[in-house]
Amino acid sequence: MTILVSGASGHLGRLILNSLIARGVPTPELVAGARSPQRLDDLRTRGIRTVAFDYDDPTTLRAGLEGIDRFVLVSVSQPDTPVTQHDAVIAAAAAADLQALAYTSVYRASESALPLAPIHAAAERAIAATSIPAVILRNNSYTELYLGPLMQARQTGVIAAAAGNGRIAGATRLDLADAAAAAILDDSYLGQVLELSGDTAFSYADIAAAATEIFGRPVTYRALTVEQLREGLTAAGLDAHTVGVLTRLDAAIAAGDLDSTDRTLGRMIGRPTTTLHDVLRAGSDSPAGSATNTKDIP
Repeated sequence: MTILVSGASGHLGRLILNSLIARGVPTPELVAGARSPQRLDDLRTRGIRTVAFDYDDPTTLRAGLEGIDRFVLVSVSQPDTPVTQHDAVIAAAAAADLQALAYTSVYRASESALPLAPIHAAAERAIAATSIPAVILRNNSYTELYLGPLMQARQTGVIAAAAGNGRIAGATRLDLADAAAAAILDDSYLGQVLELSGDTAFSYADIAAAATEIFGRPVTYRALTVEQLREGLTAAGLDAHTVGVLTRLDAAIAAGDLDSTDRTLGRMIGRPTTTLHDVLRAGSDSPAGSATNTKDIP
């Protein structure tokens, strides 16, 4: 059995490969694909085969899928991703002789107002139109993304957002990577659309409370209107596209689009999901966790 994981130069792809190894998959059975395979030298030294796998270059897609039995398609996570990028990968996968495909989608893709939802809903429809045995992994927000507000609180004592009292059932990349590894190895998941969320949803007020404990001084949550958020982001120098994405994200959170009490993820990985407090505590001393990365926005 040979398993290809695309997007292997990114956080999630690498963690999926690590999880597959931890589950007993021999490294010679793993293939790591990326647009720039030279960024995968460390994986190659571990015995993992690496291939060029550029979503904009169908030639690399066809070649990368040769001899592959199972494929974890790590999706592009940018709100301006052309639908044709995923379509090209799915078309190449449909032409390959795959036993299984796992696609990393976004939470409630078919009904959510999240910025990335339309892109993923289109990819899900494209997969459903093929004969590939597939499982759709609808990932909630990465809890690590909320290290950005934590760093904001360290500087100002305030966390500001237009998310109201909306709750986020976030999970870490590691939690979701473990689920992807479990899904691609277990045929019982094929044919399912799995909504994957953390065990305990949290609000921005909960982030502020955690920050208060971590820093040992008061941190408050300031609830903004969408217009106030837009004005603040624009004044900070963000471009109009990014401002639009971030304001839409907060509006979706306020509407409850990331709230959940589903426990599917914990059952799949066989352990409780990582808590917000543990993520914030671990990342509180890491400057790398402070940057907002729109590539990872749901």
